[in-house]
Order: sequence, then C-alpha cells, then structure tokens
Amino acid sequence: MVNQLFNSSEKRLARVLLLMAQFGKDGTPDRVIAKISQKTLAEIVGTTRPRVNSFMNKFSKLGFIKYNGTLEVHNSLLNVFFA
Repeated sequence: MVNQLFNSSEKRLARVLLLMAQFGKDGTPDRVIAKISQKTLAEIVGTTRPRVNSFMNKFSKLGFIKYNGTLEVHNSLLNVFFA
C-alpha cells in the first residue's frame, strides 16, 4: 500500500528532504531544515513547483513533515521512504 502512495517524483522529494535533514548520518538529524523555496525544491527534484506544493501538502497531512513557515521533517517520512 505504501508504494501506491508515492510516485517517483514524491520519492525524490522525500529523499531530498531526508538528506537535507541529515537522516541516516551519525548523530541526531537536524529535523528543521533551513528555509528553501518550493521552486528550488522543484529544481532539485526535477519537477514543477505546483507538484512540489501538492506533495508537501500531502506529506503534511500524513504527518511526515510540519510545514508552516519552517520545514520540520519527521522520522515517519524515513519509514515510508524505505518501506
């Protein structure tokens, strides 16, 4: 079921967010990511800004991220990405 939730653009965005939060590195991850625009995320992921916006809203509704002025990545995004 988890695989049905994500297409490749969503997985790439999830991976970028996890890398920016430094999940998987030694030590405690930085859960709050420095301010970055959706346009920049779209360029990194290789998709459009409206698609990034849609994915970010979906991630937020599912509780994977907190996106309100700052971007906080929750470890639940890590679990879904690698499921």
